[in-house]
Amino acid sequence: MANIQDYIQQIVGASASKVNIPANVKDQVLGGLSSSILGSLTQTAAKSGGLEKVKDLLTGKANAASSPITALAENLFTTNVIKKLNLGNIAPALTALIPVIMSKLSGFIKDQDGDGDVDINDVLITLKGGSGSGLLGTATSILGGLLGRK
Repeated sequence: MANIQDYIQQIVGASASKVNIPANVKDQVLGGLSSSILGSLTQTAAKSGGLEKVKDLLTGKANAASSPITALAENLFTTNVIKKLNLGNIAPALTALIPVIMSKLSGFIKDQDGDGDVDINDVLITLKGGSGSGLLGTATSILGGLLGRK
């Protein structure tokens, strides 16, 4: 099973190849796309009911284009990358990649525990990635920070 962070980076790289990104900011843009998508998943997973929303998106039950997780990723990317790098001229093309990338994440979560369905257990197993890191580790760190724990 691929690590979700690596998987996102692969999809971002392939999808962004269709946009003419200036060479001097390409790495920042690609990293920003990946970080924004992972950040939106992480922030959503850390909220009450968020794991269910992440599960719905990553199993294809929720439409990526209209998902609040996708909207959050677009907002994060616009705020943290497009505005800071002054990419107004290619901003629409870059932002349009986010729903495409999110839709390609559909099907990432499969039945991991062998019970015949995809449930929250499978989300946790997938996001943990077996190493205790990845999205679950990040979400746990955020929750710990919010609750004053380490």
